[in-house]
Amino acid sequence: MSRAVTNTPGTPASAPLAAPDIRAQFATARAAGKRAKDAAESLGLSEGAAVAAHAGEHGHPLKAVPLQGSWLEMLQALEACGPLMALTRNEGVVHEKTGIYTNVSATGPVGIALGEDIDLRLFFAQWHAGFAVTELANDPARPPSRSLQFYNASGRAVHKIFTREATDLAAFDAVVSRFAQPSAGYVFGKAPAPEAVRPDADIDADGLREAWGAMQDTHEFFGLTRKFGVERQQSFRLVEGQFAWRAEPQAVSRLLDEAAVDGLPIMVFVGSGGCIQIHTGPVRNIKPLDTPHAQWINVLDAGFNLHLRTDVVASVWVVEKPTADGVVTSVEAFDHAGELMAMFFGARKPGKPELQGWRDLVARLPQAQQDEVVHAA
Repeated sequence: MSRAVTNTPGTPASAPLAAPDIRAQFATARAAGKRAKDAAESLGLSEGAAVAAHAGEHGHPLKAVPLQGSWLEMLQALEACGPLMALTRNEGVVHEKTGIYTNVSATGPVGIALGEDIDLRLFFAQWHAGFAVTELANDPARPPSRSLQFYNASGRAVHKIFTREATDLAAFDAVVSRFAQPSAGYVFGKAPAPEAVRPDADIDADGLREAWGAMQDTHEFFGLTRKFGVERQQSFRLVEGQFAWRAEPQAVSRLLDEAAVDGLPIMVFVGSGGCIQIHTGPVRNIKPLDTPHAQWINVLDAGFNLHLRTDVVASVWVVEKPTADGVVTSVEAFDHAGELMAMFFGARKPGKPELQGWRDLVARLPQAQQDEVVHAA
């Protein structure tokens, strides 16, 4: 593979960088401490395109072997590897969970993993390319990073899987060998423009509120938005005061801090478009971190890490959905582009009511002031 498509907006598609140039410049950016995604974007590339340029023989620190086959079968084969770290992220959040890939199944293009620790919802229609990636550490005393990485058609990472100390590396190598396809030749295009949001006046708001109140399961919400042709935050606006309320942007940090103090088990959902990754359980070690370019709130627990950029949180909503088990309350954070960053729930199982401790915590979150509500609208 000698060329990689340049596909970041604003970069001329007519003059792609040659793969040797990509590899050299990417290595320099990584050595300077840039994350892989940021290193790729500094070259005018998506991360997927940058990784694809590292296929084949070369002497740079990152090497990529294209993978092909059934994504479902590939994930099912990982059970033999033992503990692995699952990573799913979007622009503002990284969700990392260590465990074993068990109970992985699919109905058509929609999959699910229901392991004790690895809990995923998989949307395989978004999985365009996969690679086995090995990258040498900047510190030669550290072992190389080994992972499986999956990207959508525009080169956005949808899911990554990293080996851990307890991983059976022979089993991992067997999975790579089974699905390796060096001639796959993956290329990536531009991300599609987001769908335009319909004007509020074109939405049947009364019908939306009535259907919302009649929900029996939280999973009905997606169908409800499709039926009424309403965007997620728009739906919250249209039921505001009845089923949804605005909270302050700092409510996410407050939520994590108070859940840790209370020892309250929560659920944390983070999606990439091709995967939703879920943590269920307590959070304990909450650490803010400010850098010259970003502000973060982090969960640094054994087996679960969360890294959320608090400086890009534009809005937070408290949302109530009626179900057969009673009201289920979520706290949902959105970035300045209107993208959903993360959702938080109290830990619960189907057939069980929501934890009162979760409702009490949510009730204590700072609500948005009226002038902020007017400005946000």
